[in-house]
Amino acid sequence: MSGHSKWANIKHRKGAQDARRAKVFTRIGREIQTAAREGGSDPAANARLRAAILAGRTVNMPSDNIDRAIKRGTGEIEGVSYEEVVYEGFGPGGVAILVQALTDNRNRTTSEMRFLFTRHGGDLGGAGSVAWMFERKGYLEVPRDAIGEDALMEAVLEAGGDDLRIGEEVYEVYTAPGAFHAVRDALEKAGLRPSNAELAMIPQNPVTIDPARQRQLLTLIEALDDHDDVQQVAANCEL
Repeated sequence: MSGHSKWANIKHRKGAQDARRAKVFTRIGREIQTAAREGGSDPAANARLRAAILAGRTVNMPSDNIDRAIKRGTGEIEGVSYEEVVYEGFGPGGVAILVQALTDNRNRTTSEMRFLFTRHGGDLGGAGSVAWMFERKGYLEVPRDAIGEDALMEAVLEAGGDDLRIGEEVYEVYTAPGAFHAVRDALEKAGLRPSNAELAMIPQNPVTIDPARQRQLLTLIEALDDHDDVQQVAANCEL
């Protein structure tokens, strides 16, 4: 699972360096809008909406932006309707890649995904070609200097977490999707604010690839992640 952490760290540094605040707000806004449309405007009764709102607050998304996205989702104000699409494919070295997108034009987005995969040495596959290699999990990162391993493990297990891994700079906490909010709430009550918290597709058995292919793979992943319609990119590789 450490491959997810490595890519998450690269992605977050890249986002900070590129000052992509507006793009991040747009991405989260689409997720909030879609979650509200599908499950209603009450975060207490809509786990997906609650997760999206928390993601917005983590990056200091203004409350007005969050409220407008919810109202667009419920139809209180006019807004574009987005469709959820999952793209599956293979990158350089045969790495499995899963792309989650929200689009208002499936044909356009599909064409552009195919172009990006091909341009960067990959292939867009069919439905079911790689999804089985991933598992949906709650994923949180806690800075290692914020708490001791034993104390964090106790808090995570009591809240219903599944696993705790030790990274170079952070602890990596994994949960079942249904336990994600309980674990995050427990950490915050303990005075810990995760540096990253999301529901993500985690590779079950990460693979390693030749170092010469890693740069090409990262270029593909970054190109996919930069696409306006893309919400998340997951890859089953160790970096």
